[in-house]
Amino acid sequence: MPTQNGASFTRRGFLGVAGGVSLAAVLAACSGGGAGGSGGGSGKPLKFWNMPWGGTTFNPTDKKITLAYKPKNGLPAATYQEIQWANFTQTFSSAIASNTGPAVSSGGGTQAFQFAAQGKIAYADNLIKSWESNGLKDDFLDGLLDTMKTDKGYAAVPYNLDVRVAWYNKSLMQQAGADVPQTWDEYKDVCAKLKKIGVFGFGLGSGAGSFTGSHIMTAFMINNGGGLFNSKQEPDAVTDANIEAIDFILELVKNGYSDPAAATYTSDNVQAQWKAKKFGFGWDGAGLPAGAVGDVAGDLMVADPLTSPSGKKGGLYFPNNIMMYTNTPSQKGSEAFVTYYYQNMKELWTKNTGIGLPPLKSIAATEEFKSNANNVKILNDWNPIFKTWAAPGGNGLFANIANTVDGTQPMLNFTQAILGGNTDAKSALQTLQNGIEGLMK
Repeated sequence: MPTQNGASFTRRGFLGVAGGVSLAAVLAACSGGGAGGSGGGSGKPLKFWNMPWGGTTFNPTDKKITLAYKPKNGLPAATYQEIQWANFTQTFSSAIASNTGPAVSSGGGTQAFQFAAQGKIAYADNLIKSWESNGLKDDFLDGLLDTMKTDKGYAAVPYNLDVRVAWYNKSLMQQAGADVPQTWDEYKDVCAKLKKIGVFGFGLGSGAGSFTGSHIMTAFMINNGGGLFNSKQEPDAVTDANIEAIDFILELVKNGYSDPAAATYTSDNVQAQWKAKKFGFGWDGAGLPAGAVGDVAGDLMVADPLTSPSGKKGGLYFPNNIMMYTNTPSQKGSEAFVTYYYQNMKELWTKNTGIGLPPLKSIAATEEFKSNANNVKILNDWNPIFKTWAAPGGNGLFANIANTVDGTQPMLNFTQAILGGNTDAKSALQTLQNGIEGLMK
């Protein structure tokens, strides 16, 4: 199980803790009924549920922010409840089905889209419209709000970013005589130089509970202008762009640039390889240095985004979010609380609580955030080229992502097959395509 430390825990971690069960598989069992929220106060408190997004100081700080909320005009006050990642899908699904759940919450990154399909989500269009006058709407990182937009409206509001970026050990790179690569070909040369000093250049894992490997396979497809879904939100994996990307990864594997045991590595195994100086270049979340403790952590640097043979840049990220529910004592109250929360949540980052990267430019501009050069580089150089699972057809998330590609068995099987090297790109992608189609709702 990965460490519960910021972005390194958010996406791959909560799915691992939930036993690898896809979010959709559990949420699909929710009841379709339920009461809607009223426009005014009812005397009942507004329940805010949040997850342990960071270290030990995260939830106490978050609770303090929440309970400091002073509503006006008779709107309900907010209560706070921490929801553990273990069995969180069951916790939410049963509570929402019985109308005992929160009015506002965070949760799994695709959770809002699952509940929206069941009529349980209060869309955030009015809320986001109201933020035009107070500056909040323009404060979001460019393009980020669009990831929450569906054909029925904004299913949620971006909250913290879980990202996948390239990392390198600067001491090992110097020892190998390698420069930070800018293109796929240059990256291949870096891998060859690292191999000469007994170090792997394609460092990642795809064992039990570790989905980073499948994220990186998808990221390379996106990097080349590909991805897994077309503009109709249909799986479309067997494309020239994807074949070229997977052929490139297979070449890395067959040249011995990937650890032969990578297909079995958990997140802890991956961090151990970084710590042991066996990985000189690899792919992970923003929280990698916090997991790869010891002398190595200070040597870990975020690399530049690579340019693919098609001349494109691209990567994969997961915008975790805050969502509102139709079962609320007051929809106006929900919106007022979320507005307050976003106007006052910067402490979660400035006090280094371990949460993922911030969604707001104003938080990224604080001196406290800028003291972490790697995080600054991610937002400056990587964030503009990130795409979601929906690429290349779009960037807005949708319900079928959770049950088809987000921590699912077809994605795990595909990644392990590529890391094993005993397949070809087109066959592997066709098998993946068939697996995704079989999970479509």
